[in-house]
Amino acid sequence: MARPVGTGAAVTRRLIRKEARGDLPLLACLAVLVLMVTALCAWAPVLAGRQEDRALRQRVDAAQAQAPLISLSTTPSVFDTSPPALDMAALLGAGRTLTEQLSGPAARQLTFAGGGSYDYNPASLISPQPPRPPQPPQPPQPPGTAIVGTQLTVSHLPSARAHLQYVSGRAPADHTPPGTAPQIGLSQATAQALGVRAGSRLTLEFAKTPGAQNAPPQAELLVSGVYRVTAAADDFWTGRETLDQPSRYPAERSAGTVLAVRGLVGLDAADRLAGAGVGGPRVTWQLRADLSGAALDRARALTGPLSHYSADLSAALCQGSDWVTGDTSCRVGGQATQSLLVTDSLTPLLAAFTAQDRQARALATYAVDALAAVALATVAVAVRLLLRRRQAQLRLQRARGASTARLVLLRCAVVWPVVLIAALLGWAAGRIGAPTGTSGSPQPVPAVLAAAVVMLTVPLMTWLAVREPRRPGRLRRSRRNTAVGRRVVLELTVLLAAAAGVVALRSQGPDGILGAVPVLVALAVVLILLRIYPLVLRLVLRQTRRGRGAVGFIGAARAAHDAPATGLALFVLVLTLGTAVFGGLVHRTIDDGLATGAAWTAGADASATVAGTVAPTGAAVSAGTGASAGAGASAGAASAGTAAAAPRDGTATTGIRTAVQHLRTLDLVGQADGAVISRVAVITVDPRQLAAIAPKSPLAGALLSGPATGTGTPADAGAPLPSFLSPDLRATERTGNFTATVVTQGQPPLNLDFKPVGTLTAAELRDPLLGPVTAQIAAGTPMLITTAAAAEHLMPQQPSGSTVLLLEADGPATAEPAALRSAAAKALGPLARIRVRSETLSTLRTDGLTQGLGTIYTVGSVLAALSGLLALALELTLTSHERRRTTSFLRTLGLGGKEAGAVHFLQLLPLAVASAVGGTLLGLLEPRLMAGTLDLRQFTGGPTRPALRTDYSLTLALVAGVTALILAAAAAETVLARRRRLGAELRRM
Repeated sequence: MARPVGTGAAVTRRLIRKEARGDLPLLACLAVLVLMVTALCAWAPVLAGRQEDRALRQRVDAAQAQAPLISLSTTPSVFDTSPPALDMAALLGAGRTLTEQLSGPAARQLTFAGGGSYDYNPASLISPQPPRPPQPPQPPQPPGTAIVGTQLTVSHLPSARAHLQYVSGRAPADHTPPGTAPQIGLSQATAQALGVRAGSRLTLEFAKTPGAQNAPPQAELLVSGVYRVTAAADDFWTGRETLDQPSRYPAERSAGTVLAVRGLVGLDAADRLAGAGVGGPRVTWQLRADLSGAALDRARALTGPLSHYSADLSAALCQGSDWVTGDTSCRVGGQATQSLLVTDSLTPLLAAFTAQDRQARALATYAVDALAAVALATVAVAVRLLLRRRQAQLRLQRARGASTARLVLLRCAVVWPVVLIAALLGWAAGRIGAPTGTSGSPQPVPAVLAAAVVMLTVPLMTWLAVREPRRPGRLRRSRRNTAVGRRVVLELTVLLAAAAGVVALRSQGPDGILGAVPVLVALAVVLILLRIYPLVLRLVLRQTRRGRGAVGFIGAARAAHDAPATGLALFVLVLTLGTAVFGGLVHRTIDDGLATGAAWTAGADASATVAGTVAPTGAAVSAGTGASAGAGASAGAASAGTAAAAPRDGTATTGIRTAVQHLRTLDLVGQADGAVISRVAVITVDPRQLAAIAPKSPLAGALLSGPATGTGTPADAGAPLPSFLSPDLRATERTGNFTATVVTQGQPPLNLDFKPVGTLTAAELRDPLLGPVTAQIAAGTPMLITTAAAAEHLMPQQPSGSTVLLLEADGPATAEPAALRSAAAKALGPLARIRVRSETLSTLRTDGLTQGLGTIYTVGSVLAALSGLLALALELTLTSHERRRTTSFLRTLGLGGKEAGAVHFLQLLPLAVASAVGGTLLGLLEPRLMAGTLDLRQFTGGPTRPALRTDYSLTLALVAGVTALILAAAAAETVLARRRRLGAELRRM
């Protein structure tokens, strides 16, 4: 009887449906794994892109709070018309159209801030001359100390208005009546130095314009008001100190000093000065980058047009040359100007961020690759169990004549649709759950590769299970030797690959191999464990054989017998534990490093830095009079000064200890050989104040261990000042003292003698007390710290250098940032740049890269643990048949239920111990292998890279969790074995 057409296909379809229904639990496991991996490929890159955007915005906002990242500047040509004229309001307004020359959408990402500003070159003050207050009789002053001139810089800075408060008069008017003098505002210190007040008139002489003028033009300005500066939390006054305090510098062509001051004028002051024949000022437009949304993509799209922005402006606006200067002539809003200069600080910032982001991505690669390896191992275990459940059917089909290809295709027909559907669902779920508007994008290629690997694993393992066995050879020993040789070759290959990867990683730095090397190291650790594992079990077996009971011997024997078959489960557990331990190490290292970095930035609870070596006001900073250096540390808390944070009602709130550090840059001369060491950072400190701030400070302890430094009374300038040297300065002059000459304008030169009494160690140079003052010193600059109390009396105050005030609170009330800022501003004035440790630590912890790295390790460790748990459950299910068989034999021989549970426990205990030891060893070993490339300093700050710190509490918790998991599995198998009857177990055998 002929078979109807299509009957074979229908039978095959029925067989596929039947096998699919029987394999639903394992197919569901495969589907969950594929869904998880493909969803991560769609969701994780977008989330990482959002964290990168946040980190870049934080850096850009912090940089733009201090200074504009992008600026345009030019000088208007006022002599193109007769008489000279300038419309500054029109010119500043026309600057807003300059972004039209940016190509693409980059113009929409830049906005103008502040409306533009301008600055004239310093002009000589003709009248009035600075007054000379009456002085008591003094010894004759050396030549060159008198003030021989005054230079006044005229500026229009609209952004400064929010940081000023006029104490007399009013702010300069932007629109003055025709025929009246332009108005100028001066600070209290500047008005006092010039001897003027609101309503006074200043006569200035500006530099002449060659080719257009024969004599310097003069102009008269009206002092409209006198202001005082107010404190700013955004570092506004950094680089603008001359708006508040005058400075001095030596005259070029005569003996004496020049007084340099600066004043603020209104908008139309440039128009009035141009009418008086004064050349045009330097006009600056500040551009602010808007990086909302996809910040990284926007920044990259902006840096391209910025690279040729200056050339585009010249091509569009410039033509010909200026007849006065010979420079390129341009026109901005109808006003003739010189060439336009573009200052781009965004591109270097983006380059630095890209390097940091590359390091973060390299570290994240380890967690991602480890998760992929665990997921792949779980897939392999699931497929093995799937084939084991169908082993009898496969043998029967093979005996009935089914070919290997047919069996492989039949397995693929069951599994592949499930994998494809799970991959599509996972991709869709990841796209739906991913945030929008970020620089990250879903990665379809890794998702396709992951699905393809799972799909190819099924036919490969099916072919290995159902292929025709080779014909038995004549010598069984040779076949066994071949298998042993193959294993040795495989193990040596893995070990050599892991060693080569570690060597390449340490020599080349972190790159794409950072993720693959830890997986290879994990595989090498597992192979070593698989070699040691049976040997240890054999030793245990010898000991248990001599014991009285048979339970220990049987459990150890079964564990030794099953040891080779637990390789995949051991690999999953070791890699999962290693990833979690490594992630905990990164978390702990970054967390401790953040605290260290914040302490290094602030120095104490807070620090204030101001330009110039000045004496703090509003804080009585005295060193005390302890008789001995040994008692200095204990008496430091009582002798050090206390800064009083005075509220508005006049009452004083004490409880903030302070320490002052003065930084000067001097040229030293070695007395031994006369060698000159240029630009040495000389820091004057009082070690008793430092000890009061940080009693356990290694720097304070070293400075206090030096010789007595005097009582702070004026001393002879020739007396040696005890000093501590940095190692590089000590290396230049092994013996002898150093001399230096301090020249202060208006005072006679001062010769100082520094006597080295010690060399600073690396720990002392990294002391947080030196953090704020070290930030003012260029890298590689030699350092000298003098502890003589008389040094401050000898070295006068100077406008150069820096003054750092460290503040330490005594209690919670004064530890508040507002109280610390108030005390710092009162001590050093409103121009001080204040850093509070708690605020700095909060900023570091909320950094996008740091949080993104922590999120990746947390999510990766959790998912790897879940995958490892699934793999372990599948592996135990796969090997449970042998354990049940052993238990059935033993129960026929009279083994009780408790003894059977003990056998189950002893069979699985070696696996728990081996995985705990291997995972812990892997997690602790890998960071040490990568110590040369695992630099987390960019995430933490601080003077050096943070030391690797293992989170031992997490490690113990993970080991305990794995052990508890194995024990739970043994208990579950014992309970299930008790519920089965002995006859049923014997029939299953």
